[in-house]
Amino acid sequence: MDLSPKELREMVIRPTLVSLDKYSQAAENLLMAIAMVKQENSQRLDTQCDKNYGIFQIDVPSHQRVWDKYLAFNPELASKIRGLASQREFLKHPHLELATNLSYATAIAWALHLAYPQAKKTSASPSVRNPQTS
Repeated sequence: MDLSPKELREMVIRPTLVSLDKYSQAAENLLMAIAMVKQENSQRLDTQCDKNYGIFQIDVPSHQRVWDKYLAFNPELASKIRGLASQREFLKHPHLELATNLSYATAIAWALHLAYPQAKKTSASPSVRNPQTS
């Protein structure tokens, strides 16, 4: 089943950003663009052997890194994001939440942007931003 861009924006991205107290039109537009590009790329490329999950095509190392290197030092945001995850399934299969829970995946995509805003602009290894400035 497909989700239209309007549904994604109005029923997933916007409410998720609001629940994180991070809403802005720019943030919403950025996440929409990321989702659209990731979906186009996943349809064009054969990514079945990759372990990229969900509408934002987030891989396991990025998911782990954002928790270990960014959210661990931003407990308020981490708590809000963890609150979006399933109570039991997240503990059993945390990476599958990226595919099965659109709000959680959106929150992680936003956290990745906050932690690594230059990740796509440079080829250098991204450094983690100070969570107090986010």
